[in-house]
Amino acid sequence: MSANKKGGEWMELDDRKLKILQAIIKTYLDTGEPVGSRTISKYTDLNLSSATIRNEMSDLEEMGYIIQPHTSAGRIPSDKGYRLYVDTLMESKEQEVTDMRNDLIEKADRLENLLQQVAKLLAMNTNYTSMVTKPRYNSYVVKFLQLSEIEQDKLLLVIVLNDNVVKNRIINCDISMDNEVVLKLNIVLNTFLQGLGIEAINIGLIQQLKDQVGEYSDIVSTILDEIARAIKEEGEPEIYTSGATNILKYPELSDKEKASELLYTFEEKKLLKELITDKFSDEENRGIQVYIGNETPIESMKDCSLVTATYELKEGVYGKVGIIGPKRMDYEKVVKTLQNLMTQLDDIFKNKEE
Repeated sequence: MSANKKGGEWMELDDRKLKILQAIIKTYLDTGEPVGSRTISKYTDLNLSSATIRNEMSDLEEMGYIIQPHTSAGRIPSDKGYRLYVDTLMESKEQEVTDMRNDLIEKADRLENLLQQVAKLLAMNTNYTSMVTKPRYNSYVVKFLQLSEIEQDKLLLVIVLNDNVVKNRIINCDISMDNEVVLKLNIVLNTFLQGLGIEAINIGLIQQLKDQVGEYSDIVSTILDEIARAIKEEGEPEIYTSGATNILKYPELSDKEKASELLYTFEEKKLLKELITDKFSDEENRGIQVYIGNETPIESMKDCSLVTATYELKEGVYGKVGIIGPKRMDYEKVVKTLQNLMTQLDDIFKNKEE
């Protein structure tokens, strides 16, 4: 396994150091205890003395790949060490098909049930916390608008977005309008706004629109606000979580204050939604990604790792799957599980379309 990843950042590691680092990480993943040279010397493929291993561990510590939490204690991986382990691991893994696909099909007739089952199965399979978002378009556009009078001072606004998402809004009017005015507003609104997303509705366009409707410009402002609100609502990710209490199984996360903050994050979900929307919505983050410690912006997750993957319901419609655990999580198992899941979801969605 080569160590010259990330533009040569890790070329400083020779094969022996790399093997010792991998042995330290694997041992720590299994035990959760600092790892000493005597433990590493028992690895038969290394065939090195404790003294030699101690020297190499000192070098690894100076390079920032491992740290010594207490004087006279063994070493544990640093975030940099985990990063090397994860990147080299992910390069060598191939997708495999498991029995999860059958479980998912049997337990889910509708997408919502399916995704809830995905979250539960991931939590059970990995013994960590899982999260799954409902799929959504990268950006929503106005497909069609329709105004109709329901009372003398009230209009019903029907907003149709791409994928036939329909939103209904009640618009209060201070000016009375007859059917001819309502018809004109429908024509003008659809002429100017059809096919546009919220980012394309700029000040210049809004001014042109208001110039066309004259005295009804205040109503148009209200309509534009409702369109923006509808697009924002549909763009908000809905998140299913499962296995939140699994974090209590890991001593480094079971401290009362840490556990309370994490459980609140999983339950309240606002920070998770911001995380998915802001940091992980870019196209470059659609493969399997691993975020270690401070690589996530959520303070309560600084002692955790998050592994995410993106599934595609159909072209342009994406959702996110994530697994949250301690930094010593079994990355190999988690990555493999998510790879398998992406294959299974792809098969399921294709079968449903057929």
